[in-house]
Amino acid sequence: MSAEIVNPRTDHTIDAQDSLDSIDPAFALHRGGKMAVQATVPVRDKDDLSLAYTPGVARVCSAIAEQPELVNEYTWKSSVVAVVTDGTAVLGLGDIGPEASLPVMEGKAILFKQFGGVDAVPIALDCTGVDEIVETVARLAPSFGGINLEDISAPRCFEIENRLRERLDIPVFHDDQHGTAIVTLAAMRNAARLTGRTLGQLRAVISGAGAAGIAIAKMLLEAGIGDVAVADRKGVVSSDRTDLTPVKAEIAAMTNKAGISGSLEEALAGADVFIGVSGGTVAERAVASMAENAFVFAMANPDPEVHPEVAHKYAAVVATGRSDFPNQINNVLAFPGIFAGALQVRASRITEGMKLAAAEALAAVVGDDLAADYVIPSPFDERVAPAVTAAVAAAARAEGVARI
Repeated sequence: MSAEIVNPRTDHTIDAQDSLDSIDPAFALHRGGKMAVQATVPVRDKDDLSLAYTPGVARVCSAIAEQPELVNEYTWKSSVVAVVTDGTAVLGLGDIGPEASLPVMEGKAILFKQFGGVDAVPIALDCTGVDEIVETVARLAPSFGGINLEDISAPRCFEIENRLRERLDIPVFHDDQHGTAIVTLAAMRNAARLTGRTLGQLRAVISGAGAAGIAIAKMLLEAGIGDVAVADRKGVVSSDRTDLTPVKAEIAAMTNKAGISGSLEEALAGADVFIGVSGGTVAERAVASMAENAFVFAMANPDPEVHPEVAHKYAAVVATGRSDFPNQINNVLAFPGIFAGALQVRASRITEGMKLAAAEALAAVVGDDLAADYVIPSPFDERVAPAVTAAVAAAARAEGVARI
């Protein structure tokens, strides 16, 4: 007896498990999963078998036991990343659990391979406690050259990343935070160049005090932004508020030099930059109140906080998170090259300098072709990953975290 399923386009119940394949090509593409393990050596006869497995493998194991660093030479460890989630903040879907997150994690893994030449393994954890996640990932770490944390809800994601970075001697990177921040900074550097300004001359307002919003604020400060304010659902995150979490209290102390309080829309008056990573809708009158030659980076998916048609009435540069508009702020521009560079030099961690180097390299790809509808390159620009990889590897060496 076939199970009843719901047509996601019509909400009508239909029969037969494979009917979804015929009504939505996404299901047909995902059937059986999107990735597989492929051997890099042949096993054609008993001689091949004796080298790839017993008894030849025992000699390699013994050598690694005596010299642990050989694991990077004689296994895949130095070229593979774990893509780890607990399924609590998946895309725009929220807390859908580990099993439902797997299609996204598989997708992330194939993007690592396609755009950075990095092998990646999706790992969905059936636990959400900080201690459990940290302990589980730490115990898995010997198999991997890096850990990419993905779709873990705030504020737990901050503590999980920090504790793993302290505990492990391999790169740990929460892409929802740092990948978004790196690409945003790259686009903003070029937008400033296009309008004849520097980052130090800009005041930015960020809508969203979650993982991405906090990381963007910190990176903009590191890069020398003139001023930045972060707003959550209750308004601007400022030190005079008594309802702040420890993470928000920390960012309040670092941001908002202008001392702005009140709503997001009030903060946008005279602002040079709007960065949306929260969803919702910003009123047109608030966009109209921004400074001349403003930038609007409305990155919520699928519905930007400010629709490009509205943003273009008032802003010099408009970016979104969508692929059907120019200037897509897409994390795939950053994370494959960042890990490729870090793995190339066997970096022990990913530093702020490496992130800034990635943003600068990404911005530089645009070069002299800079235009209002081209402040950030396409993910399919073949120059992107090599440029980011080289910049990250060089920064790792300069900062002393490279081991080769």
